[in-house]
Amino acid sequence: MSNLGEFEPKRPDSFDVSWCPGCGNFPLRDALALAFKKLELKPTDIAIISGIGQAAKIVHYINTHGFHTLHGRAIPIATALKASNPELVVIAEGGDGDMYSEGGNHFLHGIRRNANITVIIHNNQIYGLTKGQGSPTTMIGQHTTTQPFGVFEEPLNAIALAITLNASFVARGYVGNIQHTAEILAQAINHKGFSIVELFQPCVSFNKVNTYQWYSQHTYIMQNHNPKDKMQALQKALENDPLPLGIFYINEKIPFEEYLIAYKEDKKPLYKRSAQTEKIKRFIEDNF
Repeated sequence: MSNLGEFEPKRPDSFDVSWCPGCGNFPLRDALALAFKKLELKPTDIAIISGIGQAAKIVHYINTHGFHTLHGRAIPIATALKASNPELVVIAEGGDGDMYSEGGNHFLHGIRRNANITVIIHNNQIYGLTKGQGSPTTMIGQHTTTQPFGVFEEPLNAIALAITLNASFVARGYVGNIQHTAEILAQAINHKGFSIVELFQPCVSFNKVNTYQWYSQHTYIMQNHNPKDKMQALQKALENDPLPLGIFYINEKIPFEEYLIAYKEDKKPLYKRSAQTEKIKRFIEDNF
């Protein structure tokens, strides 16, 4: 029985689920719905923008506004949506390959731009949709379908990277602990600025190393950590085993959309406004 409540997907006569039994996407979705409930949000308050991959299919399996877009392109589309309607809770969502590889450039510049959106990365440390190739976060030495002799590239530490770039909010969770993950997600959504939440989740079909048991044995929840202390946050981010979970870093600053001239005098979303033809006409006459 699902615990999604009003976030149960509305797909009449359809039970087609692409995720494998036991997939980490299921508890991640439960945690996300729980975070929405904690914040008393309605499905119509939220828009989830996803890229490509098994993680990105979540927009079909949860009842909110949703847009399943192109590989690696969730962040710029989510930014544009927030700029056009600041009243929406906007979430960009994808896997570790989608966000850190195909979307890596957007990840970097999304941090710089600081739109008030939440970015969720499903980190299962493998490409699941395409059957088990090494991703940017696969561990050194792990044997995959395309690295049969073992991965030798250095895994990306996106938490440390985001902190060094002064990201506004940086956190990591593990979907095996739904309550803790939901609490992190609720704080990220409530945070004013670009909020990054990396979530460890097993891929039960194509990653036989990073299992539920592995994550339980190789992670811990940070205690007495000050997320306003950048150097302490970076020190925590560089820990490898066990891997820390929780909110690493908070850096409060003005979000992107508040700099936009369209909202200097009027906070109303663009779609709620009527065209001010006389004002446009005066602007053209005065400037051209």
